[in-house]
Amino acid sequence: MDTYLLLIVIALGAFALKTQDQRRRIALLGSHLQNYQIEHLMESLSDGYLRALDADDPVRREQVWGLMAAKEVDLNAQFQRLAADIGRVEPAAARVSTFPLAIPFADRLFPAASFPLREAFAIHARGIDRAIQNADGLDPKAKAFRLSAEMFLMQHTCHWFCRSKAVASARLLARHKTTYEQVLAAVSPDTRRAYLALIGKA
Repeated sequence: MDTYLLLIVIALGAFALKTQDQRRRIALLGSHLQNYQIEHLMESLSDGYLRALDADDPVRREQVWGLMAAKEVDLNAQFQRLAADIGRVEPAAARVSTFPLAIPFADRLFPAASFPLREAFAIHARGIDRAIQNADGLDPKAKAFRLSAEMFLMQHTCHWFCRSKAVASARLLARHKTTYEQVLAAVSPDTRRAYLALIGKA
């Protein structure tokens, strides 16, 4: 077998293994997400925040903020339960590789270069709860901005777990027109500090 053919075989094998690993991850996370309406609530909140910010009438704006408050409570309750569900997953089955690109089974081959999804979700759960409870006393616009960042970072973690950090960051930019770095800067200091410590960037 010549070198060129050998490289093709290796590349095809690596691609097959990567696909298998990613399908397992997607199935694992999807089996838990399917029990909730978290993505739908996130979309509703994002749309509602935009409507509130675009409203010229202060009364109408307050009405929209009020409608969003109920959805925030629902999102918080559902995500706390999801985080608890993920916390019961076998630890070895739910680790996130810190390599920027997808490498088949990298979390098992290089466990030191990975972090536990369950701890990431616990951080996101605390961040979302703090933002919704508005412990910092932010005005409605600032609160919406903070909560949006907390939600986007959580979504980034989901895509990172299922695919790779590079794919997660690209999807974040394409879907929300914001970068991973901007989202990190916009979450609460507590979330940012805990998150960076978890992924080894503290």
